[in-house]
Amino acid sequence: MTQSNGPLTGLKVMEFVGIGPGPHATMLLADMGAEIVRIERNGASTLNPVVERARHRVAVDIRSDEGREFCIQAARKADVLIEGFRPGVMERLGLGPEVLCEHNDRLVYARMTGWGQEGPLAKAAGHDINYIAITGALDAVGKPGETATPPQNLVGDFGGGSMYCAFGILAALYERERSGKGQVVDAAIVDGATSLMSFFFGARHLPHLSTDRGKGILGGAAHFYRCYKCADGREVSVGAIEPQFYAELLEKSGAPAELAQGQQDPRNIADYTEKLAALFATKTAAEWTEILEGTDACFAPVLPLDEAREHPHLKARGSYVERDGTWHTAPAPRFSRTPGAIRDSDMTGETVVERWMSEG
Repeated sequence: MTQSNGPLTGLKVMEFVGIGPGPHATMLLADMGAEIVRIERNGASTLNPVVERARHRVAVDIRSDEGREFCIQAARKADVLIEGFRPGVMERLGLGPEVLCEHNDRLVYARMTGWGQEGPLAKAAGHDINYIAITGALDAVGKPGETATPPQNLVGDFGGGSMYCAFGILAALYERERSGKGQVVDAAIVDGATSLMSFFFGARHLPHLSTDRGKGILGGAAHFYRCYKCADGREVSVGAIEPQFYAELLEKSGAPAELAQGQQDPRNIADYTEKLAALFATKTAAEWTEILEGTDACFAPVLPLDEAREHPHLKARGSYVERDGTWHTAPAPRFSRTPGAIRDSDMTGETVVERWMSEG
Protein backbone atom coordinates (compact mmCIF):
# COMPACT_ATOMS: atom_id res chain seq x y z
CA MET A 1 0.00 0.00 0.00
CA THR A 2 1.15 3.52 -0.73
CA GLN A 3 2.82 4.96 2.34
CA SER A 4 1.04 7.74 4.21
CA ASN A 5 2.19 10.32 6.69
CA GLY A 6 -1.35 11.53 7.32
CA PRO A 7 -2.35 12.60 10.83
CA LEU A 8 -3.95 9.21 11.58
CA THR A 9 -1.02 7.09 10.41
CA GLY A 10 -0.65 4.14 12.79
CA LEU A 11 -4.33 4.01 13.72
CA LYS A 12 -5.73 0.48 13.41
CA VAL A 13 -9.38 0.25 12.34
CA MET A 14 -11.73 -2.71 11.94
CA GLU A 15 -14.66 -2.10 9.61
CA PHE A 16 -17.60 -4.46 9.30
CA VAL A 17 -18.92 -4.28 5.75
CA GLY A 18 -21.96 -2.07 5.25
CA ILE A 19 -23.45 0.58 3.00
CA GLY A 20 -23.78 4.36 3.13
CA PRO A 21 -22.39 6.28 6.09
CA GLY A 22 -20.25 3.55 7.68
CA PRO A 23 -18.00 3.04 4.65
CA HIS A 24 -17.83 6.80 4.09
CA ALA A 25 -16.72 7.41 7.69
CA THR A 26 -14.10 4.70 7.24
CA MET A 27 -12.90 6.34 4.01
CA LEU A 28 -12.36 9.59 5.88
CA LEU A 29 -10.14 7.82 8.41
CA ALA A 30 -8.30 5.89 5.68
CA ASP A 31 -7.57 9.09 3.74
CA MET A 32 -5.90 10.48 6.85
CA GLY A 33 -3.58 7.47 7.12
CA ALA A 34 -5.52 4.95 9.23
CA GLU A 35 -4.99 1.26 8.39
CA ILE A 36 -8.32 -0.42 7.65
CA VAL A 37 -9.14 -4.12 7.89
CA ARG A 38 -12.53 -4.67 6.31
CA ILE A 39 -14.51 -7.71 7.48
CA GLU A 40 -16.55 -8.94 4.51
CA ARG A 41 -18.76 -11.85 3.55
CA ASN A 42 -17.45 -14.52 1.20
CA GLY A 43 -17.85 -13.43 -2.40
CA ALA A 44 -18.27 -9.75 -1.57
CA SER A 45 -17.35 -7.36 -4.36
CA THR A 46 -16.38 -3.72 -4.43
CA LEU A 47 -19.52 -1.65 -4.95
CA ASN A 48 -17.89 1.77 -4.85
CA PRO A 49 -14.16 1.99 -5.63
CA VAL A 50 -13.98 5.58 -4.39
CA VAL A 51 -15.63 5.19 -0.98
CA GLU A 52 -14.17 1.71 -0.43
CA ARG A 53 -10.57 2.66 -1.20
CA ALA A 54 -7.60 1.79 1.00
CA ARG A 55 -9.13 -1.32 2.56
CA HIS A 56 -7.36 -4.54 3.50
CA ARG A 57 -10.15 -7.04 2.88
CA VAL A 58 -10.80 -10.34 4.58
CA ALA A 59 -13.72 -12.71 3.99
CA VAL A 60 -15.03 -13.94 7.34
CA ASP A 61 -18.14 -15.84 8.32
CA ILE A 62 -18.85 -13.94 11.51
CA ARG A 63 -21.57 -16.44 12.40
CA SER A 64 -19.03 -19.24 12.72
CA ASP A 65 -16.80 -19.93 15.71
CA GLU A 66 -13.71 -19.45 13.55
CA GLY A 67 -14.94 -16.14 12.16
CA ARG A 68 -15.92 -14.88 15.60
CA GLU A 69 -12.52 -15.78 16.99
CA PHE A 70 -10.76 -13.98 14.14
CA CYS A 71 -12.76 -10.81 14.91
CA ILE A 72 -11.97 -11.05 18.60
CA GLN A 73 -8.25 -11.42 17.90
CA ALA A 74 -8.30 -8.44 15.52
CA ALA A 75 -10.27 -6.34 18.02
CA ARG A 76 -7.64 -7.02 20.67
CA LYS A 77 -5.17 -4.99 18.62
CA ALA A 78 -7.49 -2.48 16.96
CA ASP A 79 -7.92 1.12 18.04
CA VAL A 80 -11.33 1.57 16.40
CA LEU A 81 -14.19 -0.69 15.31
CA ILE A 82 -16.96 0.55 13.01
CA GLU A 83 -20.20 -1.37 12.50
CA GLY A 84 -23.54 -0.41 11.02
CA PHE A 85 -25.90 -3.27 11.88
CA ARG A 86 -29.26 -2.85 13.58
CA PRO A 87 -29.09 -2.70 17.38
CA GLY A 88 -28.60 -6.14 18.90
CA VAL A 89 -27.09 -7.85 15.86
CA MET A 90 -23.48 -7.67 17.03
CA GLU A 91 -24.52 -8.80 20.50
CA ARG A 92 -26.25 -11.88 19.04
CA LEU A 93 -23.08 -12.67 17.11
CA GLY A 94 -21.02 -12.50 20.29
CA LEU A 95 -19.19 -9.42 19.00
CA GLY A 96 -20.93 -6.65 20.92
CA PRO A 97 -19.03 -3.96 22.80
CA GLU A 98 -19.37 -5.76 26.14
CA VAL A 99 -17.39 -8.68 24.72
CA LEU A 100 -14.84 -6.91 22.55
CA CYS A 101 -14.14 -4.07 24.98
CA GLU A 102 -13.45 -6.67 27.67
CA HIS A 103 -10.72 -8.04 25.41
CA ASN A 104 -9.46 -4.52 24.64
CA ASP A 105 -10.47 -1.76 27.03
CA ARG A 106 -8.85 0.86 24.76
CA LEU A 107 -11.15 0.02 21.85
CA VAL A 108 -13.34 2.81 20.45
CA TYR A 109 -16.44 0.95 19.31
CA ALA A 110 -18.41 3.09 16.81
CA ARG A 111 -22.00 2.13 16.03
CA MET A 112 -23.40 3.80 12.89
CA THR A 113 -27.20 3.59 12.59
CA GLY A 114 -30.13 5.67 11.44
CA TRP A 115 -32.34 5.73 14.51
CA GLY A 116 -29.68 5.08 17.17
CA GLN A 117 -29.17 2.31 19.68
CA GLU A 118 -32.29 3.06 21.70
CA GLY A 119 -35.71 4.66 21.33
CA PRO A 120 -39.06 3.48 19.91
CA LEU A 121 -37.74 3.26 16.33
CA ALA A 122 -34.29 1.85 17.11
CA LYS A 123 -34.90 -1.57 15.56
CA ALA A 124 -37.09 -0.44 12.66
CA ALA A 125 -35.90 -0.35 9.07
CA GLY A 126 -35.28 3.05 7.51
CA HIS A 127 -33.25 5.10 5.08
CA ASP A 128 -31.87 8.62 4.81
CA ILE A 129 -35.22 10.11 3.73
CA ASN A 130 -36.92 8.75 6.86
CA TYR A 131 -34.21 9.85 9.27
CA ILE A 132 -34.17 13.45 8.06
CA ALA A 133 -37.97 13.53 7.84
CA ILE A 134 -38.45 13.65 11.62
CA THR A 135 -35.68 16.21 12.23
CA GLY A 136 -37.19 19.12 10.29
CA ALA A 137 -34.47 18.94 7.65
CA LEU A 138 -36.54 17.33 4.90
CA ASP A 139 -39.50 19.65 5.45
CA ALA A 140 -37.23 22.61 4.71
CA VAL A 141 -36.28 21.44 1.21
CA GLY A 142 -38.54 21.93 -1.79
CA LYS A 143 -41.02 24.34 -3.31
CA PRO A 144 -44.22 25.68 -1.72
CA GLY A 145 -47.24 23.59 -2.59
CA GLU A 146 -45.14 20.60 -3.64
CA THR A 147 -43.92 17.59 -1.69
CA ALA A 148 -40.53 17.82 0.01
CA THR A 149 -37.52 17.11 -2.17
CA PRO A 150 -34.97 14.59 -0.82
CA PRO A 151 -31.51 16.21 -1.05
CA GLN A 152 -29.97 12.96 -2.32
CA ASN A 153 -28.61 11.31 0.86
CA LEU A 154 -26.20 14.10 1.68
CA VAL A 155 -27.98 15.51 4.76
CA GLY A 156 -28.72 12.22 6.50
CA ASP A 157 -26.27 9.48 5.59
CA PHE A 158 -23.23 11.66 5.10
CA GLY A 159 -23.87 15.00 6.80
CA GLY A 160 -25.64 13.68 9.88
CA GLY A 161 -24.18 10.18 9.71
CA SER A 162 -20.62 9.59 8.58
CA MET A 163 -19.30 13.03 9.49
CA TYR A 164 -20.62 12.78 13.04
CA CYS A 165 -19.42 9.18 13.31
CA ALA A 166 -15.90 10.22 12.33
CA PHE A 167 -16.06 13.21 14.67
CA GLY A 168 -17.22 10.97 17.52
CA ILE A 169 -14.40 8.51 16.89
CA LEU A 170 -11.77 11.25 16.95
CA ALA A 171 -13.27 12.76 20.11
CA ALA A 172 -13.18 9.36 21.82
CA LEU A 173 -9.58 8.82 20.74
CA TYR A 174 -8.62 12.22 22.14
CA GLU A 175 -10.29 11.41 25.46
CA ARG A 176 -8.51 8.05 25.50
CA GLU A 177 -5.21 9.92 25.68
CA ARG A 178 -6.26 11.09 29.17
CA SER A 179 -8.18 8.10 30.50
CA GLY A 180 -6.48 5.24 28.68
CA LYS A 181 -9.95 3.82 28.06
CA GLY A 182 -12.01 3.37 24.91
CA GLN A 183 -15.79 3.74 24.78
CA VAL A 184 -18.86 3.18 22.61
CA VAL A 185 -19.80 5.88 20.10
CA ASP A 186 -23.53 5.84 19.31
CA ALA A 187 -23.60 7.68 15.96
CA ALA A 188 -27.25 8.03 14.94
CA ILE A 189 -28.23 9.86 11.78
CA VAL A 190 -31.25 11.38 13.53
CA ASP A 191 -28.92 12.90 16.14
CA GLY A 192 -26.48 14.24 13.54
CA ALA A 193 -29.22 15.66 11.32
CA THR A 194 -30.81 17.31 14.36
CA SER A 195 -27.44 18.86 15.18
CA LEU A 196 -27.10 20.08 11.58
CA MET A 197 -30.38 21.95 12.07
CA SER A 198 -28.99 23.83 15.10
CA PHE A 199 -28.53 27.07 13.16
CA PHE A 200 -32.13 27.13 12.01
CA PHE A 201 -33.48 25.89 15.33
CA GLY A 202 -31.78 28.79 17.07
CA ALA A 203 -33.00 31.26 14.44
CA ARG A 204 -36.70 30.39 14.55
CA HIS A 205 -37.48 33.95 15.63
CA LEU A 206 -35.88 35.41 12.48
CA PRO A 207 -38.41 35.38 9.59
CA HIS A 208 -35.76 35.71 6.86
CA LEU A 209 -34.13 32.47 8.07
CA SER A 210 -37.39 30.52 8.19
CA THR A 211 -37.33 26.89 7.09
CA ASP A 212 -40.86 27.25 5.74
CA ARG A 213 -40.70 26.58 2.04
CA GLY A 214 -40.96 29.79 0.04
CA LYS A 215 -40.09 32.03 2.98
CA GLY A 216 -36.47 31.66 4.11
CA ILE A 217 -33.82 33.33 1.99
CA LEU A 218 -31.43 30.38 2.34
CA GLY A 219 -34.08 28.05 0.94
CA GLY A 220 -34.24 29.86 -2.39
CA ALA A 221 -37.13 32.20 -1.60
CA ALA A 222 -35.15 35.39 -2.30
CA HIS A 223 -34.29 36.73 -5.73
CA PHE A 224 -30.68 37.27 -4.62
CA TYR A 225 -30.17 33.71 -3.33
CA ARG A 226 -31.38 31.17 -5.84
CA CYS A 227 -30.69 29.53 -9.18
CA TYR A 228 -31.68 30.86 -12.59
CA LYS A 229 -32.05 29.16 -15.95
CA CYS A 230 -29.99 30.50 -18.82
CA ALA A 231 -30.51 30.71 -22.59
CA ASP A 232 -29.00 27.26 -23.12
CA GLY A 233 -31.16 25.62 -20.47
CA ARG A 234 -28.34 25.36 -17.96
CA GLU A 235 -28.46 26.96 -14.54
CA VAL A 236 -26.37 29.39 -12.53
CA SER A 237 -26.45 30.21 -8.84
CA VAL A 238 -26.35 33.59 -7.12
CA GLY A 239 -25.94 34.17 -3.40
CA ALA A 240 -25.57 37.93 -3.09
CA ILE A 241 -26.99 38.38 0.42
CA GLU A 242 -24.87 41.30 1.62
CA PRO A 243 -25.73 44.73 0.14
CA GLN A 244 -22.29 45.26 -1.37
CA PHE A 245 -22.37 41.88 -3.08
CA TYR A 246 -25.90 42.45 -4.30
CA ALA A 247 -24.84 45.80 -5.75
CA GLU A 248 -22.00 44.09 -7.61
CA LEU A 249 -24.35 41.44 -8.98
CA LEU A 250 -26.66 44.12 -10.35
CA GLU A 251 -23.82 46.21 -11.77
CA LYS A 252 -21.95 43.33 -13.42
CA SER A 253 -25.08 41.72 -14.85
CA GLY A 254 -26.62 44.92 -16.14
CA ALA A 255 -29.82 44.38 -14.14
CA PRO A 256 -32.61 46.99 -14.19
CA ALA A 257 -31.80 49.96 -11.96
CA GLU A 258 -34.98 49.64 -9.86
CA LEU A 259 -33.71 46.35 -8.41
CA ALA A 260 -31.17 48.32 -6.35
CA GLN A 261 -33.89 49.55 -4.00
CA GLY A 262 -35.53 47.41 -1.34
CA GLN A 263 -33.42 44.29 -1.72
CA GLN A 264 -34.69 42.76 1.55
CA ASP A 265 -38.32 43.91 1.22
CA PRO A 266 -40.46 40.74 0.87
CA ARG A 267 -42.94 42.68 -1.27
CA ASN A 268 -40.32 43.00 -4.01
CA ILE A 269 -39.20 39.38 -4.21
CA ALA A 270 -41.66 38.10 -6.78
CA ASP A 271 -41.17 41.04 -9.14
CA TYR A 272 -37.39 41.13 -8.76
CA THR A 273 -37.16 37.35 -9.26
CA GLU A 274 -39.11 37.65 -12.49
CA LYS A 275 -36.85 40.44 -13.76
CA LEU A 276 -33.65 38.57 -12.92
CA ALA A 277 -35.04 35.39 -14.46
CA ALA A 278 -35.70 37.26 -17.69
CA LEU A 279 -32.20 38.76 -17.58
CA PHE A 280 -30.37 35.46 -17.03
CA ALA A 281 -32.39 33.88 -19.83
CA THR A 282 -30.73 36.24 -22.32
CA LYS A 283 -27.29 34.60 -22.14
CA THR A 284 -25.86 31.11 -21.85
CA ALA A 285 -24.44 29.82 -18.59
CA ALA A 286 -20.94 30.02 -20.09
CA GLU A 287 -21.46 33.68 -20.99
CA TRP A 288 -22.68 34.51 -17.50
CA THR A 289 -19.74 32.63 -16.04
CA GLU A 290 -17.37 34.73 -18.11
CA ILE A 291 -19.03 37.89 -16.79
CA LEU A 292 -19.63 37.06 -13.13
CA GLU A 293 -17.39 34.24 -11.92
CA GLY A 294 -14.53 35.41 -9.72
CA THR A 295 -16.26 38.68 -8.80
CA ASP A 296 -17.93 39.60 -5.53
CA ALA A 297 -21.34 38.94 -7.07
CA CYS A 298 -21.37 35.57 -5.27
CA PHE A 299 -21.88 33.58 -8.44
CA ALA A 300 -21.17 30.04 -9.65
CA PRO A 301 -22.45 27.88 -12.49
CA VAL A 302 -24.53 24.84 -11.51
CA LEU A 303 -22.45 21.93 -12.77
CA PRO A 304 -23.44 18.28 -13.24
CA LEU A 305 -21.27 15.95 -11.17
CA ASP A 306 -19.46 14.63 -14.24
CA GLU A 307 -18.29 18.16 -15.06
CA ALA A 308 -17.27 19.21 -11.56
CA ARG A 309 -13.69 17.89 -11.70
CA GLU A 310 -13.06 19.97 -14.84
CA HIS A 311 -13.88 23.26 -13.15
CA PRO A 312 -10.71 25.41 -13.09
CA HIS A 313 -10.90 26.07 -9.35
CA LEU A 314 -11.28 22.40 -8.41
CA LYS A 315 -8.54 21.46 -10.88
CA ALA A 316 -6.21 24.05 -9.38
CA ARG A 317 -6.84 22.70 -5.89
CA GLY A 318 -6.51 19.07 -6.96
CA SER A 319 -9.96 18.27 -5.61
CA TYR A 320 -10.02 15.15 -7.77
CA VAL A 321 -7.15 12.68 -8.05
CA GLU A 322 -6.64 10.09 -10.79
CA ARG A 323 -5.18 6.80 -9.64
CA ASP A 324 -4.78 3.67 -11.75
CA GLY A 325 -7.41 4.82 -14.21
CA THR A 326 -10.01 5.75 -11.59
CA TRP A 327 -10.83 9.29 -10.54
CA HIS A 328 -11.18 9.82 -6.80
CA THR A 329 -12.28 12.70 -4.63
CA ALA A 330 -9.24 14.07 -2.83
CA PRO A 331 -8.78 13.67 0.94
CA ALA A 332 -10.28 16.50 2.95
CA PRO A 333 -9.51 18.56 4.92
CA ARG A 334 -5.90 19.39 4.10
CA PHE A 335 -2.92 19.51 6.43
CA SER A 336 0.27 21.53 6.17
CA ARG A 337 2.68 18.87 7.58
CA THR A 338 0.85 15.55 7.43
CA PRO A 339 -1.34 15.50 4.32
CA GLY A 340 -3.75 12.66 3.64
CA ALA A 341 -3.39 10.55 0.51
CA ILE A 342 -5.27 8.28 -1.86
CA ARG A 343 -3.94 4.79 -1.23
CA ASP A 344 -4.46 1.35 -2.68
CA SER A 345 -4.31 -1.98 -0.89
CA ASP A 346 -1.63 -4.58 -1.54
CA MET A 347 -2.21 -6.83 1.47
CA THR A 348 -5.08 -9.02 2.63
CA GLY A 349 -6.85 -8.40 5.89
CA GLU A 350 -5.45 -11.66 7.28
CA THR A 351 -1.90 -10.46 6.62
CA VAL A 352 -2.51 -7.14 8.33
CA VAL A 353 -4.12 -8.72 11.40
CA GLU A 354 -1.18 -11.14 11.66
CA ARG A 355 1.14 -8.15 11.67
CA TRP A 356 -0.98 -6.44 14.31
CA MET A 357 -0.68 -9.54 16.48
CA SER A 358 3.07 -9.75 16.02
CA GLU A 359 3.55 -6.14 17.11
CA GLY A 360 2.80 -7.11 20.69
